[in-house]
Amino acid sequence: MSWIFGGKKQDTQDQRQLENTKSLKETLGFDPSSINDVSNIISGSTGFDASKLHPLAGLDKGIEYLDLEDEQLSNMEGSQGLIPSRGWTDDLCYGTGAVYLLGLGTGGAYGLSEGLSKMPQNAPAKLKLNTVLNSITKRGPFLGNSAGVLALTYNLINSSIDGLRGKHDALNSITAGALAGALFKSSKGLRPMGISSALMAATAAVWCGLKSILS
Repeated sequence: MSWIFGGKKQDTQDQRQLENTKSLKETLGFDPSSINDVSNIISGSTGFDASKLHPLAGLDKGIEYLDLEDEQLSNMEGSQGLIPSRGWTDDLCYGTGAVYLLGLGTGGAYGLSEGLSKMPQNAPAKLKLNTVLNSITKRGPFLGNSAGVLALTYNLINSSIDGLRGKHDALNSITAGALAGALFKSSKGLRPMGISSALMAATAAVWCGLKSILS
């Protein structure tokens, strides 16, 4: 009698396999067991619909590059300038990073020249190299960090003013530069605050003039 039950078991497995194949055929649009060459699927000769692989894949819409909401540029009045921006986050990240790297490079170059001028003439090569490296690492990070803090403060204040006024113009930038410079030297007294504020306002004015010429 075992061959009888074995036959029933085999029939059940065959029936399940047929049902699975039928289900896959209905889902994919073709019978997977009949495919010997993958190129037939890619070419579409089997009537295969890629959108049926997963409803969330969105393959029926095609591939759309850079079609993201985050890629939309800012539509605030006056924000379309020399450098495309999606908003205050772009200005904060890119502006601060660029100014930091500029300060780091400028400080490193100044430290290099200072180290070469102060390098002992009859000292060993290792001592000369150490003198130059000490000057570079002293001036570079100091100027880079200072410039980065100024740029960060400036961008935060400038974005806040833009949000309050609803537009971006040279007045906002100059005001933000003056406030950022004053805040940067606020612990040193009134005179350093005034000097730093005037320098930052002048720098912001030059940047606005450069943007208006190049844009």
